[in-house]
Amino acid sequence: MYQIEEPTYFIYLLLIPALLVVFLLVFWWKKRMQKQFADEDLFEKLSPEKSSFKSILKMLTFLIGLAFLIVSLTNPKMGTKLETVKRQGVDIVFALDVSKSMLAEDIAPNRLEKAKQIITKIIDKLGSDRIGIIIYAGNAYPLLPITTDQGAAKMFLQSASPNMVSSQGTAINEAIKLATSYYNNDEQTNRFLFIISDGEDHQEDASSAIAQATKEGIKTYTIGIGTEKGGPIPLKDRGVLQGYKKDSKGEVVITKMNENTLKEIANNGNGKYFLGNRTQETVDYVEEILVKAEKSEFESTKFSDYKDQFQWFIGLGLLFLILDALMLEKKTKWIQKLNLFNK
Repeated sequence: MYQIEEPTYFIYLLLIPALLVVFLLVFWWKKRMQKQFADEDLFEKLSPEKSSFKSILKMLTFLIGLAFLIVSLTNPKMGTKLETVKRQGVDIVFALDVSKSMLAEDIAPNRLEKAKQIITKIIDKLGSDRIGIIIYAGNAYPLLPITTDQGAAKMFLQSASPNMVSSQGTAINEAIKLATSYYNNDEQTNRFLFIISDGEDHQEDASSAIAQATKEGIKTYTIGIGTEKGGPIPLKDRGVLQGYKKDSKGEVVITKMNENTLKEIANNGNGKYFLGNRTQETVDYVEEILVKAEKSEFESTKFSDYKDQFQWFIGLGLLFLILDALMLEKKTKWIQKLNLFNK
């Protein structure tokens, strides 16, 4: 398992393509100036040992060496052993609505991105709590099993989109049923389910699923994203607006948030409903709930004894720079002796 201590230094890798562009421009300029002075056959006779390939190889060797030195600045570390540690926390599952209505832009930048912002900021506030993520639309799917790896949770969260589900709709009941299977610690008494949705297009009664979840000690909170006025659902191709979703009559569909469904689920789930259009207020409210919750002890496995590995990258970087310094731009003699083209 690797860790990067100073990832900000990766920005210097942008020097590599910049230097490569400069080299190619200089190489092209030299060739152009040579053609103005004399043709290629004459230059071949005047400097028979000059090698264009060697010039390119030297540049690539230099850039590879520079890349290794830049990576060494980030101080990569590697965990050398696994150890089991005891932590205290609660189990939290986020059920994120990724139906197409969540693409409406009545909340900037859109409902789905607002929901992701809220979940990300909540994760940043967590301590040793365990996290799981479910996505749902017409069906519910596990995006991330319950884990203590908060970095992985945020990474998987960013990939969530309507394209990840096979059918559209808002199957909240399926999301609740799937969430009950996430809590794999029988001794964990503090279990939280946060459903983030606009509540629209809710197709089935979720009362039985909520009753079962509550029976298993899960507290269900709902967070509404959207406005009562609503907005159209944009259809985009690579970020470019192509139009808006229309119904069978050819009229633009206006999606509106349905708070009643979300309030009913929260009331039956021994939790609360709150509007999530203001990110910080929502995050603060969730943080207050989790801080007051009683923490349970559980075991988790993690890598430990991380050791610095930067010296390997410095060594490789210096090796390539030395090769660059020793490499001449002359043709290799044994290749010349081959006389492949009978010249």
